[in-house]
Parts: sequence; structure tokens; C-alpha cells
Amino acid sequence: MAMLDRTKENPWQLKTPPGSSEFTMHVGTKDGVQVLVCTVGKTVLFYDARCIEDLLAMLKASGDWVELGGADEQKPAKEGTVEAWGRSESNPIGGWYGLKKGLRGRFGVYVPPLMEELGLVELEHNPKGNRVRAK
Repeated sequence: MAMLDRTKENPWQLKTPPGSSEFTMHVGTKDGVQVLVCTVGKTVLFYDARCIEDLLAMLKASGDWVELGGADEQKPAKEGTVEAWGRSESNPIGGWYGLKKGLRGRFGVYVPPLMEELGLVELEHNPKGNRVRAK
């Protein structure tokens, strides 16, 4: 995917959907897999970069708004949300898109803002309960 071209020196500057926290994201490689490197303060998370295309396909298939439902890895994700899909055995990779043990969650918080920045989705920016849909 050509648009995933940002490096550590030139990351995307993003905000969580409510606009309450800033974070950066860039593309890297981990264990031979292209990954999205998400930096929130001093915390670094990794997501399989394939999640962008896979999530877009899921959103297009749903044809409507899907709740984000962001949750930490240790907490259950609300059914039918982007977060639940990002860790479901029924998604295209058969499990977690998050790659850093203990920090594999928050998929529904950090991936949709990048997809909005890339012009792929519409994203709500309410204090809570935000949703996303394919453009």
C-alpha cells in the first residue's frame, strides 16, 4: 500500500477520536512484517499494517457506522465493535492485529484516526461512543 510511507523521522501526527490525546504513527518492520508503530507518550504499540486494508474491507462490507469500542488487551471488547473485530478469530488474520504482548488492545482507538488521515473513512469525534464508516 503506497500511502503507508511515513518513517520515524516523518510520522503522522494524530489525535484520538475525542481529540483528548495526541500520538504519532509511522511504518516500520518487526519480525519481517510491515507494522504500524504507534507512539503514545513513552508507550510504543505495534499493529500489523495489513489491518488498514482489512478493516476498510470490513467497514465497506458492513455498509454503515461501526462503534469503535476501544479497550485495553486485558479487558473484553464490546461485541460488534472495531476493537472486537481487531482481536477476533474470525478476522482475516485470525486474531490480534496488535503485536506487542500486553499492549495489543486499543486497536479501535489508534487505527481509525490514521485511516481518517489517509482519507479512507469518516470518523466521529464525540467525547465517547465514537463510530467509523468507510467513505
